Amino acid sequence: MKIGLVQINPVWENPIESIKKTDFLLSSGIESCKVLIFPEMSLTGFTMHSENFAEEIDGISTTYFIELAKKYKVHVFAGIIEKDEEKIYNSLVHFDNSGIITARYRKIHPFSYAKEDKNYSAGSSVVTTKIENIKIGLSICYDLRFPELYRHYGKERVEIMIDIANWPVPRIDHWKTLLKARAIENQCFMIGVNRTGTDPFSTYNGCSGIYGPMGNEILSIENNEGLFTAEINSEETNEVRNKLPFLNDMKMI
Repeated sequence: MKIGLVQINPVWENPIESIKKTDFLLSSGIESCKVLIFPEMSLTGFTMHSENFAEEIDGISTTYFIELAKKYKVHVFAGIIEKDEEKIYNSLVHFDNSGIITARYRKIHPFSYAKEDKNYSAGSSVVTTKIENIKIGLSICYDLRFPELYRHYGKERVEIMIDIANWPVPRIDHWKTLLKARAIENQCFMIGVNRTGTDPFSTYNGCSGIYGPMGNEILSIENNEGLFTAEINSEETNEVRNKLPFLNDMKMI
């Protein structure tokens, strides 16, 4: 399965201009991908002006990713600022290759250090989705620091875990280390997609990557914007788990 990581510097708080940039970055190479994964808050950056950009099903971001999935017949995982009645969530949405919303994960751990918890409601549920028979666990940025979330996914024997992020340069070593650790702990593929560039508060250098079930680095991209691809075989997770059945010994989850 060919995975495309879309590492981008979104235009700050400007979804329309971010869409133009995204379309340009995806002008070649997208046809060969089965899956596209975008960073957290894909078209705005990590804004705390949640009320200005929160959207329902007919919002600009949701509509764009639906049409993108339909046009290229590709599964899309993207970050949406989601409004549900009176609450606003930092969400990761799976659009299937027909443009249908298949899963919606709401960030369980808002980043209180940046006052995200004051501007977004916390989700409460782990969420898995599927592409064909491949089970995928979803997460967003700061979630990565809480391994108990991923142990739930390990217990459910997901083959792939995804984390989308706006993870800044000063703590980028934590990002890379935690991605690798989550892969090793749960004996599955761990995919992290981070942004590049700057916003009014931070600088980002991407380091989006894919780690295999033994923690091996399959792909890592620093600084550059673009669509970066890698082929993965989800059967590797079963091979590793059968050879080294460590997950069977979990006691506390």
